[in-house]
Amino acid sequence: MEQKIVMYTDGGSRNNPGPAAIGVHVETLRKQYGHYIGEKTNNEAEYEAVIFGLKKIKQLIGKEKAKEYLIECYLDSEFVAKQLKHEYKVKEENIQKLFLEVWNLMLDFKEVKFNHIYREKNKIADALVNQALDEKEKQATLL
Repeated sequence: MEQKIVMYTDGGSRNNPGPAAIGVHVETLRKQYGHYIGEKTNNEAEYEAVIFGLKKIKQLIGKEKAKEYLIECYLDSEFVAKQLKHEYKVKEENIQKLFLEVWNLMLDFKEVKFNHIYREKNKIADALVNQALDEKEKQATLL
């Protein structure tokens, strides 16, 4: 039987570009992460979420075991999902670097699949993004 890990990711930026955060919900491992990542575009944040998630999964299960796993990634950015599936070209230089980082991380696993889902199906990762952005805004107003 194939070993599979299901991960939902989201990245978002307020004002695009602007303050950005990522949300990662590794459903199979019951882990959730939300982090502020600085000033980014929405697309950069989406990529950063996938990168963070793949790195975190590898860290959690170990490099040797990672080779045995299929990783199912679900993201609500159709644009980024299609780029990662080679359906759209990656033209922006900053995105090309992130794309290559994802591609290199994929080599650590048996297989990595990217699936576009609608935002309603990505509520946990989306909430983690907004929670991280709200916390950052709160910190800024306290200073």
